[in-house]
Amino acid sequence: MHKPGDVILGGIFRLHFFPAYSDLSFTSEPQQPTCYGFDVMGFRHAQTMAFAIDEINKNSNLLPNVTLGYSLYDNCVQLGIGFRAALTLVSDQEEQVTLEKNCVGTPPVLGIVGDSSSTRTIAISTVLGLYRVPLVSYFATCSCLSDRQKFPSFFRTIPSDSFQVNAMIHILKHFGWTWAGLIISEDDYGFNAARSFHADLGPAGGVCLAYTESLPWGYDPAEVTRVVEVVKKSTARVVIVFAHESIMFNLMKEVVRQNVTGLLWMASEAWTSGTSLQTPHFMQYLGGTLGIAIRRGEIPGLSDFLLKVRPELNYTTTNGNSMVNQFWEHTPPRSVCSESCPPGTRMAIKKGEPECCFDCVPCSEGKISNTTDSMECTSCPEDFWSSPQRDHCVPKKTDFLSYHEPLGICLTTTSLLGTFICVVVLGIFIHHRSTPIVRANNSELSFQLLVSLKFCFLCSLLFIGRPKLWTCQLRHAAFGISFVLCVSCILVKTMVVLAVFRASKPGGESSLKWFGAVQQRGTVLVLTSVQAAICTVWLVSASPVPHKNTQYHSDKIVYECAVGSTVGFAVLLGYIGLLAVLSCLLAFLARNLPDSFNEAKLITFSMLIFCAVWVAFVPAYISSPGKYADAVEVFAILSSSFGLLVALFGPKCYIILLRPERNTKKAIMGRGTES
Repeated sequence: MHKPGDVILGGIFRLHFFPAYSDLSFTSEPQQPTCYGFDVMGFRHAQTMAFAIDEINKNSNLLPNVTLGYSLYDNCVQLGIGFRAALTLVSDQEEQVTLEKNCVGTPPVLGIVGDSSSTRTIAISTVLGLYRVPLVSYFATCSCLSDRQKFPSFFRTIPSDSFQVNAMIHILKHFGWTWAGLIISEDDYGFNAARSFHADLGPAGGVCLAYTESLPWGYDPAEVTRVVEVVKKSTARVVIVFAHESIMFNLMKEVVRQNVTGLLWMASEAWTSGTSLQTPHFMQYLGGTLGIAIRRGEIPGLSDFLLKVRPELNYTTTNGNSMVNQFWEHTPPRSVCSESCPPGTRMAIKKGEPECCFDCVPCSEGKISNTTDSMECTSCPEDFWSSPQRDHCVPKKTDFLSYHEPLGICLTTTSLLGTFICVVVLGIFIHHRSTPIVRANNSELSFQLLVSLKFCFLCSLLFIGRPKLWTCQLRHAAFGISFVLCVSCILVKTMVVLAVFRASKPGGESSLKWFGAVQQRGTVLVLTSVQAAICTVWLVSASPVPHKNTQYHSDKIVYECAVGSTVGFAVLLGYIGLLAVLSCLLAFLARNLPDSFNEAKLITFSMLIFCAVWVAFVPAYISSPGKYADAVEVFAILSSSFGLLVALFGPKCYIILLRPERNTKKAIMGRGTES
């Protein structure tokens, strides 16, 4: 980075972190190394020098009729490269000097600003001092550089380490700390700081150093571990560290790993304000650290100047290419062991590898993580489930036999159809109530049977829709009472058939007095009352209630009616089955009666259908989960109801509507003889 002028000042700054050397063949002149890793702080330092020179040139009172220029070089944080830059500046070998007749050419460099490291500054100043070329450093603090005989042309704008050492000794004495530890870096910066401590403390200083340990400039894990183990075993609670930020960062990582707490650290200016150390990860160990910092000065206009600088335009190589564009030209590479774990996953540390190396394991079902790099997944509340991305909880889907789904619609339609048919058949029987086919075998029981069948069809609707307390309590009670009423009517009709046949024989007239209209109504009422009592005891003792079942599906809430008492439900079904079996047996005994009393055949057939449906219902109901159990029960109700309706009333409606000539007393009484 160059700017012409009457007087040229040189500058050496760290604009990159490390170099890459070309292969040495020893057959040709070696090429300049290529530097990588752009350093923002060094870039700001170089810009500050450029800004200062521009400000001087703008002020005519400072250097009238003289223009300052500059020539700035990169040291790549390497002594060899920085040394070459210094020699290039003082010897002007970077460019060919073309002298004209009037002796006008490139003016010499009268002074150099740099370097930032004590070690590099010592080496460069040793050579530049031979030529009395001034070298002004802004960051080299080694007290050895204050020796005017060795470094006659060295100057600096920062206090030397001796001032830091004196300040730290004053702090130690102020708090009465007479036993302290000292850790230094293995370079001139650390070694001279240690000498200053020992020289300034003296035999009566009142403070003794517990140990003096040195850390290598490069990262040597074994050496760092050894130093931390010494610190851990020592009884000193105050530790002074003269080292660079990168060394201190590696040291603190080992301190965290070994969990060395209870120490108070004292920091040199090299790492006091290091941003890499100001993290929550280190705060538990570095909180309360005392440090010596460089006094900050405010330079008017510098902040605005730096904000307007564009690196890809203020830095170019000798061939005109932008140095920054070599790396900001493409997307910068990711240099991490493992990418951050997104929400929906958790970090799983890889065994035997550093903490920054981990796998991202997806959260299991029902658990989520909604932050990046989450260490664990949290379970969703009871009525919620994890989203497909596992990054938030969503309400669980509800599942029940609904009126809006195809299965619910079919069952509802069938139920209403059966109810409508019952109403139509009842209307037909009422309209033809005086005909022999209706009056035969007690028409009143036929009307009661049709009404009870209508209730059977309607009670199936209570099993559809989201279960509620009243529907759960009413559905089985209505179902049980309706079917007992229906089967009771059939049982009484069967008993009447047998009584009438017996009365037709000699000496059997007295049997009819036990099956009059009052006795028939009373029998139906008593049998139905027993079922009503069973339902009442069941509802009072252990009533069915709505239940959220998550055993079938973890991501669904299955709404169902818990029966409350399995015994109560079994007794209800058992009582219906008992009456049905009894009716079936009686009808079977009466199956061979004369055709004038052949309703027993219809009853036998209807009860066989009824029993077959409910025998198949039990295993199907037990094995069906959730809403399908309700669907099985509704199907059983509708199937058995249709079976009774068709078997008992189908033939009679056929005669009434399509064969009216057979709806006569003579035809009914004479069918048996015709066959």
